[in-house]
Amino acid sequence: MAEIIIIGAGPAGASAALFLAKAGKETLVIDSNTSMTKRAWIENHYGVKDISGPDLLKIGREQAAKFGAKFIEEKVSALDTNGGKSVTIKTESGRSYEAAHVVFATGALTDLAKHIGLDLKDGTEPRIKTVIATDGAGRTSKPRIWAAGTAAGVSVHTIITAGDGAKVAVEILSELNGERYVDHDVLK
Repeated sequence: MAEIIIIGAGPAGASAALFLAKAGKETLVIDSNTSMTKRAWIENHYGVKDISGPDLLKIGREQAAKFGAKFIEEKVSALDTNGGKSVTIKTESGRSYEAAHVVFATGALTDLAKHIGLDLKDGTEPRIKTVIATDGAGRTSKPRIWAAGTAAGVSVHTIITAGDGAKVAVEILSELNGERYVDHDVLK
């Protein structure tokens, strides 16, 4: 059983995976390879002059994998909260994965969230009609299920969704550790 499963490896999902894996949490990312970032050209991402969406996604995965995050390409077809004790995810290939917590980082896709009964609300971004309702930390209406990035209603800009993925990871880590989690590296 993984400690955390993230559904989606776009900027929000990969950023959450980076923070979680770097903190030593067993992190599995299940990605369907449908991120809208694959079509992006980005010139407004702080700290980066310009970058293609595919390159940004590749670098994000590499950063998270460096700390032990595992990535698999599958489409999640079902999710069971097991009475609030853990979360089981099933994929279209028939595989099952279990985790203590799950993060939805599914971009504009909310069908699975609707199917499992998460509370949804109207989106505010152009072309994003529905998002997952969360509290300020990223918690959804079901225990152990979190949401980050565009799926949780933040702006579709990669810098913002990446930051939201990191924020949700910090909230999960703080809850798991029983104290506020902070990760600051310093120059040597």
